[in-house]
Amino acid sequence: MAYSLSKPLTLVAAMAFGLAGCNNSNQTTSEAPADDAATTETAASASGTLQKIKDSGTIVVGYRDSSIPFSYIADDPNQPMGYAHDLEMKVVEAVKQKLNMPDLNVRYNLITSQTRIPLVQNGTVDFECGSTTNNEERQKQVAFSNGFFEIGTRLLTKTDSGIQDFEDLKGKTLVTTAGTTSERYIRKYNDENNMDTNVISAKDHGEGFLMLENGRADAFMMDDVLLAGEKAKAKNPDEWVIVGEPQSFEIYGCMMRKDDPEFKAVVDEALANTFSSGEINSIYDKWFLNPIPPKNVNLNFEMSDNLKALIANPHDSAQPQDAAQ
Repeated sequence: MAYSLSKPLTLVAAMAFGLAGCNNSNQTTSEAPADDAATTETAASASGTLQKIKDSGTIVVGYRDSSIPFSYIADDPNQPMGYAHDLEMKVVEAVKQKLNMPDLNVRYNLITSQTRIPLVQNGTVDFECGSTTNNEERQKQVAFSNGFFEIGTRLLTKTDSGIQDFEDLKGKTLVTTAGTTSERYIRKYNDENNMDTNVISAKDHGEGFLMLENGRADAFMMDDVLLAGEKAKAKNPDEWVIVGEPQSFEIYGCMMRKDDPEFKAVVDEALANTFSSGEINSIYDKWFLNPIPPKNVNLNFEMSDNLKALIANPHDSAQPQDAAQ
């Protein structure tokens, strides 16, 4: 079995395709030309993702490089890791079985908050499991698996910043990650409440925390568990605190192309089997209740009642169902 990593398309090329909203010694890093991506899109649309994978002999998996602890790079620049990545590999194994291709090649392709949707749409990436919120707007562009995590959007700030909740952001500088639901929410909140908050956008979660750590921002808004991941890798985690009443509860799902029920069924079944077997509990404990790379810090992020309910009754709704909030 061969594994390789690819860089994403340039943002300009990615936007042109509809932006709207393991290892071995033979690993390569490549960048797909725009023409190749267009050809891939046509092939994927015509035959479906499973046929595309079978014909090419390769499944292309999207990964993030700084969404701790879901999908990120730590010690080995060629090997993604994380909670969502482990689930992603369950899907890969299910595809191998479905196609009877045990030696199926696996290629990793880097995505960001801004490029993830167009790279799935245009066929560059077959699917991704990371920290992508399933919402109604995105459902118009892509399909989602049953959910595998539920979060609340909150704030990360210094323990002595004086910020305890969102109303304390008045006149402050706040950073969030570009292309996320948090970015859209906080800009609307800022306008509607005349907060005079200076909202700046980072290209990814790592850059967002760096801006906070360097004093360019007073608070960082993002999904609570991602904030816990950034706090865990800080030089001094005790200097930082997660605060604020959650402004939304959102569900993460694996993302894939629309109108491909056969491939979605394989993804959902792989997740369902991981849930029903109880294996999801050991995967969760590995990433949220034990020390993790790169600094071997324990997030100590207990499984919420909402996530337990989602695992017991999986669904692909854009909103939490039967949530214990």
